[in-house]
Amino acid sequence: MDSGYYVAYAGLASRMQALDVVASNLANASTSGFKAQSSFYQALSAAQGDEILSPVNQAVNLFGILGGSQVDLRSGALEPTGNDLDLAMEGAGFFSVQTNAGIRYTRNGSFRLNAARQVTTQDGNLVLAEQGTTTIPITLPTGRVSVSPDGTLSVDGGLVAKLHIVQFAPGTLIAPEGNSKYAAPNGSEGPSADSNVRQGMLESSNINPVEGAIGLILLQRQADLLGRAITIFSTDFDRAAAQDVPRV
Repeated sequence: MDSGYYVAYAGLASRMQALDVVASNLANASTSGFKAQSSFYQALSAAQGDEILSPVNQAVNLFGILGGSQVDLRSGALEPTGNDLDLAMEGAGFFSVQTNAGIRYTRNGSFRLNAARQVTTQDGNLVLAEQGTTTIPITLPTGRVSVSPDGTLSVDGGLVAKLHIVQFAPGTLIAPEGNSKYAAPNGSEGPSADSNVRQGMLESSNINPVEGAIGLILLQRQADLLGRAITIFSTDFDRAAAQDVPRV
């Protein structure tokens, strides 16, 4: 009974953690460039030693836990805005930005100018351009800004900078930070060969609200069933044991 209680508790804890992931997805359904996260589960055996377990023991000692979540890198739809500093990315590329924690990557191209006419994200992080083998912030002179598909920025026809656009090899573990920034292992980024920048557009999140709502309902139902199982183990079975033991 104890094993059953802990199995049910582990299952409930993992569903509550997964609920946080789904809730975050739905909360960012309208965030430009947001990429959904999907949870995955792992099995953890609580059995000790190398003893051979019966099927019943195997079942009650196999705990389901949340293994983590992974980022869904599928592209979202492109939506026109008419703003010259709104940039959408086609393909697998990411914009590079400088944050207090180091260089991070984003698909949210809702950029603006700060007081020094530097191109920044909405939360003030500097957008980076290529300069040889390094990167630098982008400062724009006054005038009409145009951005070519390869990320070259021009003002009134004069070249100013080229956006530092990177992509990652399949299987690279990128970690979300906030709503639309991502961290990647050092040295994992490479030049993007198949990405195009679209000026005056933004990429919507790749969240499917209907699928997200269904997943939320399913997790809530699973959590409710596991909560009932915990109640049964902690009350009904204990009560039965307390009543039957004195009779032995």
